[in-house]
Amino acid sequence: MTTTMFGERIARVEDDRFLRGLGRYSDDLMSGALEAAVLRSPHAHARIIDIDVEAVLDIVGVHAVLTYDDLTGPMADPLPLLIPHPDLTHGRTQYALAKDEVNHVGEAIAFVVADNRYIAEDAVARIQVQYEFLPPVVGIENARAAQQLVHADVPGNVAAHVEQSFGDAAQAIAAAPHSLSLDLVIERSASMPMEGRGTVARWDHDSSRLQVWSSTQTSSGVRAAIAHKLELDLVQVDVMTPDVGGGFGAKIMHPWPEELLVPLAARLLDRPVKFIEDRREHFISSAHERAQMQHVEVGFDDDGVMSGLAVEFWHDNGAYTPYGLIVPIITSTQLLGPYKPPNYSVTFDSLYTNTVIVTPYRGAGRPQGVYAMERTMDAIAAHLGKDRLEVREANFIQPEDFPYAQGELTFQDGRPLVYDSGDYPGLAAKARKLIDWDDFEKTRAEARAEGRQVGIGIACYVEGTGVGPYEGGHVHIETSGKVKVSTGLTTQGQGHATAFAQIVSDELGVAMSDIEVVTGDTRRSPYSVGTFASRSAVMGGSAIALATRKVRQKALHLAADALEANIEDLEIADGIVSVKGAPTSNISLGTIAVLSNPLRYAFDEASKAATQFAVGDPGKIPIAQGEEPGLEGKEFYSPPRSTFASGIHAVIVETDPQTAEIKILRYAVVHDCGTLINPQIVDGQVHGGVAQGVGGALYEKMVYDEHGQLLNASFMDFLMPYVSEVPAGIELDHQETPSPLNPLGLKGAGEAGVIPGSAAIASAIEDAEGFAITSMPISPSELYDLRLHHANQGAHQGAHQGATS
Repeated sequence: MTTTMFGERIARVEDDRFLRGLGRYSDDLMSGALEAAVLRSPHAHARIIDIDVEAVLDIVGVHAVLTYDDLTGPMADPLPLLIPHPDLTHGRTQYALAKDEVNHVGEAIAFVVADNRYIAEDAVARIQVQYEFLPPVVGIENARAAQQLVHADVPGNVAAHVEQSFGDAAQAIAAAPHSLSLDLVIERSASMPMEGRGTVARWDHDSSRLQVWSSTQTSSGVRAAIAHKLELDLVQVDVMTPDVGGGFGAKIMHPWPEELLVPLAARLLDRPVKFIEDRREHFISSAHERAQMQHVEVGFDDDGVMSGLAVEFWHDNGAYTPYGLIVPIITSTQLLGPYKPPNYSVTFDSLYTNTVIVTPYRGAGRPQGVYAMERTMDAIAAHLGKDRLEVREANFIQPEDFPYAQGELTFQDGRPLVYDSGDYPGLAAKARKLIDWDDFEKTRAEARAEGRQVGIGIACYVEGTGVGPYEGGHVHIETSGKVKVSTGLTTQGQGHATAFAQIVSDELGVAMSDIEVVTGDTRRSPYSVGTFASRSAVMGGSAIALATRKVRQKALHLAADALEANIEDLEIADGIVSVKGAPTSNISLGTIAVLSNPLRYAFDEASKAATQFAVGDPGKIPIAQGEEPGLEGKEFYSPPRSTFASGIHAVIVETDPQTAEIKILRYAVVHDCGTLINPQIVDGQVHGGVAQGVGGALYEKMVYDEHGQLLNASFMDFLMPYVSEVPAGIELDHQETPSPLNPLGLKGAGEAGVIPGSAAIASAIEDAEGFAITSMPISPSELYDLRLHHANQGAHQGAHQGATS
C-alpha cells in the first residue's frame, strides 16, 4: 500500500542535487554566450546632457552599445506600473535605459554586449556622460519637507496619499480613560539573495522564437513583459526559470531593464546573450524595503483593551513606484494583527526619494505594521503596569469570531480584509509555555545575581497569504506509470518538488519516487502569476490537488471499463488500480495511460494495446464527446479572498552592561499556517525567516549620505548575521487551524519567520534596559548612546527635583 505522504516530515527530494553541486543557475547556462555590462549612474539626481560612446565602438570584442536613443517602439516607453491603484495619483517608473534624467545611484544608462564580461566592463568605463547635477532628496524627513523634488511634476514628493478607517478612532481615543502616542522608525534594508539577478536569452531566427532564462519569481510575468516590449506574440516567447539562488521579493519585481535588454540584444545580434548581476549592482540597482516613519495614537481602558487606534505613517518608496502601493497597503491593513479595535483609522503618504526603488522584501510591509502594533501593545502594558502578554490576550479576536472582518478595510488583493480562521488565544498559550514566560522573573533574578542583564519580548502577527488571482496545475501520467506535474510557479528554495509531490502521491495513490515536478516553465504552464506573498502552497498546491483529482477520476473511469467493474468498487495504491476485495483484478496506471490514447500506429509493445485492432468494442467511439486523449488533467484554483496565517514570536536577550552588545539567548516561535503538507519544510522556512528577522532587527541597514550615495554597498560594510548570530536551537511549535477557503485547508508559511522579528527583539531589549526602544534596527553603539541619553535625562530630572524641593 502507498504510505500516506501529506503531513509527513519527508526530506526534500531536491536537496541531493544541490548538495552535490548539480544545481543549474542562470550563469551556468549557455556557455559561450555574449555577455553584457551596464553603465550605471554614479549620481543620485542629475540631468543627462550628453552620452558619448565613440571610444567604445572600436574595441575588439564589443558587439553592441545601447543607450535610450537606440530604443524604439514600446521599448522607448517607461517600464510598466505593475499594480495600478486609484490613490497612486503620481506613479512614476523608470525607462529601460535612462532618458534625460537619472534619479538614483545605480540607474541604468547604457548597455554593452561583448565577447565576455571583462571586455564589456572595460567598454562601459570608456563611455563618457555629461551631467547637470540636481539636488537629491534623501530620507523620509527630506521627502516630507519637499524643499527639493525628486520628480519636478510630483508635488510634495507624494506618490500617493491613502486613508482607510472604520468607526471613529479620534472620538474613541479622546473619550478613552487612557491614551498614548508613539513615534516610531524602522530603517531601510534589503534582502541580499546569494544569487543576484540574471537573464540569458537566445533568438531562434528560423522559427522566430525567443527563449529566455531568468532568475525570477514570475516566469509568466517576464514573458508577458518581453512580448509586449519587443512587439512579439506571446506564443513567440518562452521563459524558463532555472534554479534560483534566493528571491525574497526582489525577483518578483519585473521586468528589470536587463530582462528586456538581454532579449533585445539577442534578437538584434542573432547570438545568445547573458547578463549576470554582480554584488555591488545588487546593492545599488535592485530593490530595497522597510523604511517608514510612524505616528501612533491609541485609547484604552484599565484592562488595556483598545477603544480606538489611529496610525499615520510615511513610506519611502524610492525613486519610482513600479510595484504600486502594495508594501504600504499591507502595512496599513496587517498592522491590526490578531486584535480587534472597534475604531481604527490609518493614513499614509508614499514618498519619492532619490534612492533605490522599494518593492516587497520577505514580509512585505508586515514587519513595519507588526512593529507599530506590538510597540503599542508594550506601551499600553507599561502605562498600566500590566503583563504584556495579558494585554495582548485582552484584545484578541476569539476563535468563535471567525470569519472576522476588520471593519471595511481593503487588503492588497483588492478584497475585503476578512480573516478566514484562527485561534489566537491558543497560540498565546503555546507561546507562554514554550518560552517559559511565567517563570522569566526567576531567570532575570538569577542573571542579575551574576551581574548580567536579560529581557524577554513578544510579538504577535497575522499574515495575509495565498493572494489571487489564480494559479494552475497540470498532472500527466506517462505510459511508464511515471507522473509528471507542472505549475507556472517558480521555485527559490521552498521545496516545491517535495511538497507538491506529497500532494499528488496521496491524491493519486502513487509513490513519491514516481513523481516529477517542473516549475516556472511557460512552455509547460503558460498561465501563472508567480511565487510571492506566501502563496505557493495555497495556490499551486490547491490547483495541483484539483488537477490530480481530475486525473484520478479519469483513470478510474478507464479502469472500470477495462476491468468491467463499477468505479465505486475500485481503489488506487502504488500506481495500481484494483477491485476492492479482489486485488488480482487490477490494471496499472501506466497501462491505463496507454489505453487513454487510442492509436493508429504502434511504437512499442505497450502502445500495441491502444491500436484499432487491439481495442475491444469496435462500435464504441474511441474518444467520446467531452473527453480528451491522454491520462492528464489541468485545473486552476482561484480563491474568494486571501487566507490568514498567524503566529507569535518570543525572545530572550542579554544586553552587556558595559559594551551594550545584544545577544539572543532563546528564540521561540508558535506558528499557524493551517494544514501542514510537510512540517519539516515549514520548520526550515520559519528558521530561515527568523535569521532574516534577526538581521533586520540588529544588523541590516542601508545607509545613504546626504548626496544619495549608498555608504555600505558591499558585504564589507553591510552587516548580516552569520551562523554565530542566528539563535541556535530555535524552539518551534505548530498549531493547525485549517482554512475553509481551499480544498486542502492550507495557509502560507514563507514569510512567517521574519515578520515579527524586529518587534519581538525591540520588546526584549526594552525589557532588559528599562527604557523605550522606538527605532529599529538597533546596534550596540546605538543602544549605548540611548543609555547615555536616558542616564543624562534621569540626572537632569533628579537635579531639577532637588532644586525645587
